[in-house]
Amino acid sequence: MNEMSKCPVMHEGEQRSLLGRTNKDWWPDSLQLEILTQGGKSANPLGEDFNYAEAFSKVDYQGLKNDLTALMTDSQEWWPADYGHYGPFFIRMAWHAAGTYRTGDGRGGAGSGQQRFAPLNSWPDNGNLDKARRLLWPIKQKYGNQVSWADLFILAGNVAIESMGGPVFGFGGGRADVYEPEMTYWGTEELWVDQGVETRIIEDKGTMIENPLAAIQMGLIYVNPEGPGGIAEPLLSARDMRETFARMAMNDEETVALTAGGHAFGKAHGAKPADTFGGSPEGEHLHLQGFGWLHNEDEIAAGNITTSGIEGSWSNNPTSWSHDYFRLLFKYDYKLVHSPAGAQQWTPIDPEPEDMAPDARDPSKKVPTIMTTADMALKMDPDYRKISERFLAHPEQLDDAFARAWFKLCHRDMGPKIRYKGPDVPAEDLIWQDPVPAGAMPSDSAVSDFKAKILSSGLSVSELVKAAWASASSYRNSDHRGGANGARVRLAPQKDWEANDPAELAKVLAKIEELKGDLSMADAIVLAGTAAVEKAAHDAGYKVSVPFTGGRGDAGDEHTDAESFEPLEPFADGFRNYLKTKAGVKTEEMLIDKAQLLGLSIPEMTALVGGLRVLGANSGGREHGVFTDRVGHLTNDFFVNLLDMGTKWTPVDGSSEEEYTGHDRKSGAPKYKASRVDLVFGSNSQLRAVSEAYAQSDNGEKFVNDFVAAWTKVMNNDRFDLA
Repeated sequence: MNEMSKCPVMHEGEQRSLLGRTNKDWWPDSLQLEILTQGGKSANPLGEDFNYAEAFSKVDYQGLKNDLTALMTDSQEWWPADYGHYGPFFIRMAWHAAGTYRTGDGRGGAGSGQQRFAPLNSWPDNGNLDKARRLLWPIKQKYGNQVSWADLFILAGNVAIESMGGPVFGFGGGRADVYEPEMTYWGTEELWVDQGVETRIIEDKGTMIENPLAAIQMGLIYVNPEGPGGIAEPLLSARDMRETFARMAMNDEETVALTAGGHAFGKAHGAKPADTFGGSPEGEHLHLQGFGWLHNEDEIAAGNITTSGIEGSWSNNPTSWSHDYFRLLFKYDYKLVHSPAGAQQWTPIDPEPEDMAPDARDPSKKVPTIMTTADMALKMDPDYRKISERFLAHPEQLDDAFARAWFKLCHRDMGPKIRYKGPDVPAEDLIWQDPVPAGAMPSDSAVSDFKAKILSSGLSVSELVKAAWASASSYRNSDHRGGANGARVRLAPQKDWEANDPAELAKVLAKIEELKGDLSMADAIVLAGTAAVEKAAHDAGYKVSVPFTGGRGDAGDEHTDAESFEPLEPFADGFRNYLKTKAGVKTEEMLIDKAQLLGLSIPEMTALVGGLRVLGANSGGREHGVFTDRVGHLTNDFFVNLLDMGTKWTPVDGSSEEEYTGHDRKSGAPKYKASRVDLVFGSNSQLRAVSEAYAQSDNGEKFVNDFVAAWTKVMNNDRFDLA
C-alpha cells in the first residue's frame, strides 16, 4: 500500500468525523436506545461477571456439532435449503461475519457477533443472512450461554464445510458476544453499493481506499463480484481483490484459495430485480420481526431469491467438496451475460451436460454454471493464474491452502492462540497468531534487584516510561495484537517507528538488556517503566506501590511476521503528543480512537494523558502539554495549569490550529506550548469535568492512584494468561 492508503489523510483539505456515516444516518427512524446506556450502564444482560470462556468449557461440544450437522439437511418450509443443504448458506454467513476484519485498525471480524446488529445486519452484501441466523436460533436457545452467537456463526461454517466433505484445519472458540452495535468507521459514502456508489479505487482520479477501510465499496465485504463499480473487467477486479484482501491480511495464494474453496459450494442468487423485494432488516416494518429483503412466502417457495443479483452455481457439484471450480474455469471459454436480476455474469460457452449444475429446487433439471468477474480475475490476472493453474494440477495443495486460509479468515481477529478454546484448536503455531515463547515468573528478589539497578543506571524517569509505553501501547483490543508480551518493541519494525524515538529507545533497551539478569526483556521493559512511575510518585510525595506481574516471554524474528505489524505503527498517539502529519480527522479524535483500542474509559484516558505529560513522555521530547516545572514527578500539574485562568491560549501561526501558545494574561509572556490534544481537556465539557476533578487540591492522591491503575491496565492488556 502506498502512503495515501496507509494514513487517514483525506487529501482534499476536508476533515471527516471519526465514525463517518452512523446507524442514525442510515436509519433515522429506528429505535434509539443510547439513552439507556448513559452513565456507564451496560447493555449486556449477562452482567460484567459472566465468564464466557468458563461457560464454553462446559458445552457438549460434540453434541453441538452433531446438532449443527443435522441442521444442514433439515430444510425448513419458511426458507427452503438450496439443493436440500444449508451448508453453502452457513459458509457465506460465517465468511461474511469474519470477512469484515481489516488490518488497518484491527476492527471488524467475527469476534463479537456484530453481524446481528446494524449496519452489518443490513448491508447489501449480507442480504438474506438474517434467515441464516434465524435458522441457528433453536440451537443457540438449546445451548444458551455455553456458546456465543459469535462462536456459533463460525462453528456453523466449519461444520458446513465438514458436512460437505471439505477440508477443515480446526476451530477455536472463545468469542464473547456484545449486545450493542460497535462504533466502527465504515466510510463516508451516502449510498450503498446497490445504489450506485463509486468504487473506492479510481486510478484516473488518484484515489485509493482510505485507511483503515478494506472493502472496495460501501456495503461490501470484499469486492463487487460484477467488477469495480459494476464494470465487468477481470483485470480491474484482480486489482481490487489484491488490494482488499491484503487489507484483510491475505496474500495472493490465500486469496485464490479462499475464492476457489468458497465457490466450490452453493450458488449466487439473482432470480429477479432487487427492487422486487423489500428493504433491509433495520428499516423494515415492525411485524416482520427483524426480517428484511425477501419475506414473501410465495416468492420464497418458488426460489425467487435475489442477493448479489448474480444467478447460478460455480460448480456442477454445489453441495460436495470437489476441484471442479478450477476444472470448469480453465476447461471453457466464457461469455458475458446478464442474470434475470440484470447483473453481469459469465457463463461457459457450449458446456457439456455433465458439467451443468442441478437446479437449486428441482434436481431433475440442469442449468449452466456461472463465474463472476471476480472469478474470471483468477484466470486473467497473470499472478493469480499461476496459482490457479498450480491448484488445478495439484488439488491436494488447494485442499491444504483453503483449510488454512479459511481458519485464518475466521480466527485472525482473535489474537494469540492462548485465547482459543475447545478441543478442535490446532496444535500447530502459525506466524499470523503472533506466537510468543512461554515466559517464566521472576522471583521477588529478581524484581527488586532489577528495580534498584535500573533506577540507578543513569536513565531518566522519562526515558524508562517512554520505553515501557512504546512496548505496551502497541496493543489494540480490536484484534488483540501488539502489547508488551514478546518485547517486539526491540524488533523490526517497531524498534524503528518514529513515534518510539528509535535512537533513545535503542539506548534504553541496551541498558535494560545489560541489567535484566534472569528477567525476560518483555518483563524487564515493563518493570523498568513501572519502577520509574513508582519513583515519580514517591518524588511527588505519594507513597504508592505500582503493581507488576511478571511471566512475559520474548519473541524473536522467527516468531514475528514483521510486515504484518506495519499497520500497528501509530499515525498519531495523543498520549505521547505524537502526530506524523495533519490528518483527515481531528487529532483529538485520533486520541479517542487510540484510547478505545487500549480499552480505556474517559477517566483512565484523562489520567494517563495528564500523567504522561508531567513524566516527560512526549515523543521527540516535545514541550507541548508539559505544564510543570517538576518534570519526572507524578503530579496533577497538567490539570492545574491547563485550567488556570491566568493563561490565555492562541494558535501558532501556520499551524492550522494544531499548536498553541499559552501566554500570561497580565504580562503577555509565553508560558506553555500545547497541542490540540492538550487543550481538548479544557475545551470539551465532559473532558473538562474530569480534568477539574483531577485538578482539585484534594484529589492529587486520587489522580496518582488512578494513573497507576490505568498504567497497569495498559501494561497488562495482552496478559490473557491472567484472565
